[in-house]
Amino acid sequence: MKKLFLFVSILLFLTVAVSAQSSAVKIGYVDSQVILNQFPPAIKAQSDLDALIQSWNKQIDSMTVALQQAYQSYQQQAETMTADARAQKEQEIVLQQQRLDQFRQQKYSQQSGELYAKQEQMLGPIKERVFDAIDKVAKEEGMNFVFDKAGDVVLLYADQEFDITFKVLDNLKRGR
Repeated sequence: MKKLFLFVSILLFLTVAVSAQSSAVKIGYVDSQVILNQFPPAIKAQSDLDALIQSWNKQIDSMTVALQQAYQSYQQQAETMTADARAQKEQEIVLQQQRLDQFRQQKYSQQSGELYAKQEQMLGPIKERVFDAIDKVAKEEGMNFVFDKAGDVVLLYADQEFDITFKVLDNLKRGR
């Protein structure tokens, strides 16, 4: 909703600006997904995140297998167990399930999970560099506005002439 409001506000501003003066407004766009897929530090950070996720998923798989084995073992032995032994085994299985759920929550929670924190830690500085490069290229090109084609704001039409994605990527790779 915020992005829609921002987009409508920009369009309104453009309309007023164009009617108020005769100079042309120069608009550019980038595809941030292309930049992040081709910028070496972003590729490295994403690779590190993928390795971390793979490690966590292996732990989850291992915990899941152990839980399934404990449950199968319980089912096979339940008839021969005393009521107390059954209750104790059921409690152990419930605790195993809770530990598994807690691990998933700890790693993958939207706002408080380790993945979210690692993404911010690893990709935050890279995104900052990308925004700085976009700023620099936009100023060099005399752009009034630059949109992100990969974001929530959808461009229905974009003339290739105004695509500054590769200029931004070049700027980042040259380290200027």
